[in-house]
Amino acid sequence: MKTELTQFLDTLKFNKKNLTRQQYRTIRGQALKGDVMNARKGLQKVLKRRCG
Repeated sequence: MKTELTQFLDTLKFNKKNLTRQQYRTIRGQALKGDVMNARKGLQKVLKRRCG
């Protein structure tokens, strides 16, 4: 079974084409530091703004 971090990183990788390089790196770094919940929230916010 995948951990929460691994699942989130897979989701982030899937959405990489919708993010700028800096957004991807910032959200990934936040998740790797252990703040997965807020990284997920940030990803949802960025995707909502960019993709509608």
